[in-house]
Amino acid sequence: MFRFIKHTLAFYLVFVLAACASTSPKTSTSLQTGAEQVNEYLPLLKGKTVALVVNHTTTIGKTHLADSLKSLGINIKTIFAPEHGFRGTADAGEHVSNGVDKKTGIPIVSLYGSNKKPKPEQLAGIDILIFDIQDVGARFYTYTSTMHYLMEACAENNKPLLILDRPNPNGHYVDGPVLDRKFASFVGLNPVPIVHGCTVAELALLINGEGWLKNGVKCDLKIVKCKNYTHNTPYAPPIAPSPNMPNLQSILLYPSICLFEPTEVSVGRGTDLQFQVIGSPHPFDGAYTFTPVDKPGANNPPQEGVLCYGLNLSKIDATQMGLTLKYVLDFYKKSPNKEKFFTNASFFDKLAGTDILRKQLAEGLTEEQIRQSWQKDLDHYKAIRKKYLLYR
Repeated sequence: MFRFIKHTLAFYLVFVLAACASTSPKTSTSLQTGAEQVNEYLPLLKGKTVALVVNHTTTIGKTHLADSLKSLGINIKTIFAPEHGFRGTADAGEHVSNGVDKKTGIPIVSLYGSNKKPKPEQLAGIDILIFDIQDVGARFYTYTSTMHYLMEACAENNKPLLILDRPNPNGHYVDGPVLDRKFASFVGLNPVPIVHGCTVAELALLINGEGWLKNGVKCDLKIVKCKNYTHNTPYAPPIAPSPNMPNLQSILLYPSICLFEPTEVSVGRGTDLQFQVIGSPHPFDGAYTFTPVDKPGANNPPQEGVLCYGLNLSKIDATQMGLTLKYVLDFYKKSPNKEKFFTNASFFDKLAGTDILRKQLAEGLTEEQIRQSWQKDLDHYKAIRKKYLLYR
């Protein structure tokens, strides 16, 4: 009798979750993420020991996926946490510690820092892993690097990986220099452009299909696609994907503004307009002023306590702007000491995926000339990408 009641309650919860997903402020034909389609993947999890690779964006409505699955009787053994941690509160680059989730009691293992790839002993006893994290579609956003190493570990240890797909808010275009493997790092592991134009599931298929995992291993991928989504569907993530990505405007500007990170120009960390304002200590860089301060999610921000002069981009229409180099070109041109413009030249090259862009800035090339130099590789990537698109 107890087993019957338990199964009945589980069925009821699935029904309620599915109903909530379809009647949240959406119509019956509105977009649904992979996670919201509980009935599609629950049969894959029943009777299995599961590990989650998730963060604070991994929700069904307002409920975290871990809480939903636990309430349905799914045995979750481990939560693997990426950059910014399981609850999404850690600063960029900050050490993320192992621990236990207070709400569920599930052990948390960090996949950031020295342990970027799950070890065989960390996967022991796990039948299937789930990856569900909101991405923003820029190569240097590290969640897809976490996915890459996860795929590699799953392939090497014969574990299937279930990806619950989510829309890409920058998925409507492809642009930027394609990464040269000599500059591969955690802010860019694969030969894709800055704006790759893939959802995480499409990118996983591309990585798998092109043999980009170590030793060419193949991951056993299972995917739950988004419903009623195309690459032209406007999408604003309902939850900020990381502490310094507070809104859609910052997400749309991020591919262009992130290149300032290893320079003397602040991108607004330590303000309330992260990745929406840019400024340096030089008064001639713009009339808008701001002063970065130490705050949660922005510990010891660049130019902390320094009055910065520059631009406020928070009100411009960034929906169709795409990737632009005009801001980097303008601030570099105005810099009184070009040798001090880059505070970390090697990191700039890793973000760009090449050292050519930095050299082109020094040579005074125009944006049009720079774009021409990466067009051949970009066209080649676009042809490859087409083979793996799930949404036309």
